[in-house]
Amino acid sequence: MSIASGLHGRHLTRRLIQLYVGLALYGASAALLVRSGLGLSPWSVLDQGLSEKTGLTIGVVSIIVGAAVLLLWIPIRQRPGLGTVSNVFVIGLAIDGTLALVPDVHGLLGQVPLLVSGVVLNGLATGLYIAARFGPGPRDGLMTGLHRLTGRSIRLVRTAIEVVVVATGFLLGGSVGVGTVLYALAIGPLAQFFLRWFAVPEPDSGSTAVAPATPEQAILRR
Repeated sequence: MSIASGLHGRHLTRRLIQLYVGLALYGASAALLVRSGLGLSPWSVLDQGLSEKTGLTIGVVSIIVGAAVLLLWIPIRQRPGLGTVSNVFVIGLAIDGTLALVPDVHGLLGQVPLLVSGVVLNGLATGLYIAARFGPGPRDGLMTGLHRLTGRSIRLVRTAIEVVVVATGFLLGGSVGVGTVLYALAIGPLAQFFLRWFAVPEPDSGSTAVAPATPEQAILRR
């Protein structure tokens, strides 16, 4: 094996580890927000609302919703990557696994630390899996695809999608609260901060450029 192929192999291994650790931690962070009882991220509000109506677990609903959103990529001509497909399944499984391990908490002394931990962990997880550069999550791709088709700004498209998602989830029984607001305000800066931490250098150039798409486009799956 040549030195170059060895470097490329280690580079790929690191990216794969970052992808799957990041997705697993993302699911765990979503579960912590559920257990906090103080409000969820926008897409988790929808997942929880659908879970309440169907009797399915939040993780299973997350997988179904992710797959359904992925189907919407077809008419807008988005191409999924390994990270896109993995996003659908790994996060849902991690949500249910963490919910099985973390009990309900009562009282702000328990709820607030869970909320803060969930938001910070979500930012860290987002930085990990985006920096791995295996393609956007289904919801990210929907946002950037509609941005490309409509010519509207990322901010406007994302806001419109998330308002619809939160409103629908809330009407179905999903939890909206101070945690939802904190998530909306904190996740962008947190994810961008951790994105710099976990940027994977290109094996040829030594550059730490993360991806052609800007973090503004890629960050904020939910």
